[in-house]
Amino acid sequence: MHAYRSHTCADLTLAHAGQTVRLAGWVHRVRDHGGILFIDLRDHYGITQVLADPDSPAFAEVEKLRSEWCIRIDGTVKARDAALVNPKLPTGEIEVFVEALEVLGAADELPLQVFGDQEYPEETRLRYRYLDLRREAMQENMKLRSDVVASMRPRARATSSYPRGCIRAGSTRCRRRRSSSSS
Repeated sequence: MHAYRSHTCADLTLAHAGQTVRLAGWVHRVRDHGGILFIDLRDHYGITQVLADPDSPAFAEVEKLRSEWCIRIDGTVKARDAALVNPKLPTGEIEVFVEALEVLGAADELPLQVFGDQEYPEETRLRYRYLDLRREAMQENMKLRSDVVASMRPRARATSSYPRGCIRAGSTRCRRRRSSSSS
């Protein structure tokens, strides 16, 4: 098994029920529902719900977890009851029961929350840009920008008048190349 994961957080489906898996990622949220702890574990690919009940060997460690801690868990994939299925998530039909937990990196209390739709002043967002970029809306914007640029590259290469490597319109590098090639 890989040192950090056997699957990404978006990989697991109902077909994996009963399998032992290893996941790694950031703690998105921790919720306590009557002694059962639910963790939304997030990686670059998605979110998986992880749970620990008092019978879990890792329950004491799970109780200490906080938002944005980086963890690795080993656990068993279990199918959710039909009434508990979350259709909003690709992994909404399953949850992972924690058997072992390793904290890879603990984090202090964050100046702005990564999850949710809270609005923060621009000064705060710029000061903590590294956290702001983890927010879901910002992640979607970066993925969209990446997809747009990726779709532009083949067209740019096909046009011989367009200098190689100049994707951003009006960038200094592109203007220098165009002015030196026209002289």
